[in-house]
Amino acid sequence: MPPTAASVPPHTPAPPRPPHPGNAVVGDEQPEGYTPTERDLPVIRRGDTVQVQTVAEPRPASDDGRGPLFVVGDVHGYLDELLAALGEQGLIDADGNWAAGNARLWFLGDFTDRGPDGIGVIDLVMRLSAEAAAAGGYCKALMGNHELLLIGAKRFADTPVNSGAGTATFQAAWLLNGGQKTDMERLQDVHLQWMSRLDAVVEEDGHLLMHSDTTAYLDYGSTIEDVNDTITAILTRNDADECWDLFRKLTKRFAFRDEGGSQAVRELLTTYGGQRVVHGHSPIPYLLGEVGTEEGEDGAGPVINGPHVYADGLAIAMDGGVTMAGKLLVVQLPLHD
Repeated sequence: MPPTAASVPPHTPAPPRPPHPGNAVVGDEQPEGYTPTERDLPVIRRGDTVQVQTVAEPRPASDDGRGPLFVVGDVHGYLDELLAALGEQGLIDADGNWAAGNARLWFLGDFTDRGPDGIGVIDLVMRLSAEAAAAGGYCKALMGNHELLLIGAKRFADTPVNSGAGTATFQAAWLLNGGQKTDMERLQDVHLQWMSRLDAVVEEDGHLLMHSDTTAYLDYGSTIEDVNDTITAILTRNDADECWDLFRKLTKRFAFRDEGGSQAVRELLTTYGGQRVVHGHSPIPYLLGEVGTEEGEDGAGPVINGPHVYADGLAIAMDGGVTMAGKLLVVQLPLHD
């Protein structure tokens, strides 16, 4: 049975984690397949952005009788933090079981890598999906680039792929981006099947939900259905080069951040519908320019209170930077901002 808040066994506290676990830069250049993190991501300080502090204050359900809508940012294997955040919002009880009736819950992807228990996170989400459906609500999940990375590492291992910049493999990229050997050891066919069938884009209550802050989704279709069908078909074909190209495109980031960012969001909204994009992938500390210090002295680091609204109010960032001592965000939409 998947671990719950009550059944997760006690474990020896891990040593203090570095601000960018599982990420290494070899030499002076980023190796192919590396997703840039704290050492090399440019950051900005903009006056037209706002961070919204959220409180667990239930708001009315939607007009059509459906339950309230919640979204979850990148989890990256931090099961304990996820259980705590879901509990704070009243979505699960003290035993880790669904407690939110007909509420709707969307995870924005990146369940594994960097953190200690990625498979435990997937098991929890799969179980909550069944429990929520039985209670008249739902718990669903989107495809993140780390799901693609784990699928590729399992399926293709050290098979060389056409990277455009020399030889690359999914296995090397997975390890370079925080792949946890304990996750690979516990990975089962049911996990792979679940991940490979996840949608990449959905629209809920005027919110266009996706994992990555990129316009690369436009390469895969002109409707939400087309994008999801195309990506599912790519994973079904099981071609290493094709899967690598998909992984690399969905690691792109910052399309909404700088000058022209709001126009990039509008292009997605015009194509797929919705009034706002809600995404994970790029940690809010990078978007805010608050990455702390390399050493983390005196607890220096990002202070994340809630989602980050930017791009003329058209984009909401949900990755609170849990891998860098930030916060795992679970919030109700629409935001009070």
